Amino acid sequence: MLRVIYDHQVFSWQKYGGISRYIYEVATHLAQSENIEVKILAIAYVNEYLKSYKSDNKSNLIVGFPIPDTNKKRINELVGKFNQGVSAIWLKKYPHNILHQTYYSSGKRISDPQVKVVITVHDMIHEKFSQFFKSKNIFNAQDKTSLIKKEAVQQADGIICVSENTKKDLIEILNVEPSKISVVYHGYSLNTYSSDTVAPNLPHPYILYVGERGGYKNFNTLLQAYAHASQLRNNFHLVCFGGGVFDPQELNQISILGLPEGKVIQVSGDDNFLANLYQNAALFVYPSLYEGFGMPLLEAMALKCPVACSNTSSIPEVVGEAAELFDPNEPDNIAEALQKILFSTEKAEKLVQLSTERIKLFSWETCAEKTKKVYLSLL
Repeated sequence: MLRVIYDHQVFSWQKYGGISRYIYEVATHLAQSENIEVKILAIAYVNEYLKSYKSDNKSNLIVGFPIPDTNKKRINELVGKFNQGVSAIWLKKYPHNILHQTYYSSGKRISDPQVKVVITVHDMIHEKFSQFFKSKNIFNAQDKTSLIKKEAVQQADGIICVSENTKKDLIEILNVEPSKISVVYHGYSLNTYSSDTVAPNLPHPYILYVGERGGYKNFNTLLQAYAHASQLRNNFHLVCFGGGVFDPQELNQISILGLPEGKVIQVSGDDNFLANLYQNAALFVYPSLYEGFGMPLLEAMALKCPVACSNTSSIPEVVGEAAELFDPNEPDNIAEALQKILFSTEKAEKLVQLSTERIKLFSWETCAEKTKKVYLSLL
């Protein structure tokens, strides 16, 4: 019997997001398999995916209870310590032979040699773009994620990378033994929420951007590309989903670029709303400088939204020929790629056709099955 436990880490601080979605999907799919017992030791969690979970044929998959997300650092720290302490007790209660850590953690690993520890490395962004991860204190100290990740990787029995590019970077940067690493691609979920409803109260047509906007996400360069290309600026709005409201710096740049109020819009909502945005967008743009995988790419392709994206890191590995690639450092090149799709119905339809085939390579069922094989290979 294969017994797998997923720890509390990501579920205690991530309401929505790629990492918690990934762990949730793998865990819930594996829970339906024969000869496997799965537990998510979430303890006190804010995660919305866990909150929405409805048990099918296996009860007590999630060990824990939901709490409100206060977004207050001190309270989050206390919740983290509570989770850590209670988890140590529950880990002894539930027999298991695989512990899959949901994020990087330092410190002494579990003492039971029969339990194999697995960790997923999603990207090497902190190492390759350290300038974007300075701690916000008077000493401008370096973010500790890289140090904790290095320790976690060294202690793990098995490592899953979400792309070949992430595997390559992990080997180059941390000198990890290749035989210790398995590549398992993500699946996608958003088509579950797909709807033909037009996204309400939004001007059409629009270009869609999804997610965080700071640092390596490269939103500023996209803004420049959009503002400097009159055909884009005059004919399309730019709609940004998630990432929080525009901060003063972003609003200032929008103003400096001469973009009128209401031309660049920030919205938030649930997965159903996001699905509507993809389905009704003229295209989805992904200008990131680096991604370990890039789940929004799958979401856009699955919902038949033409994609224009960076030609860097794992992004070409994910989209194949089903997207228009551009140099994310060149605003003119970004604008040119967008215009190729937006002003050619034939080009847009061709990309959607290629996306429909490309997306068949990715599913949570396949991801879960390959993850299970990684677990079994360690026992």
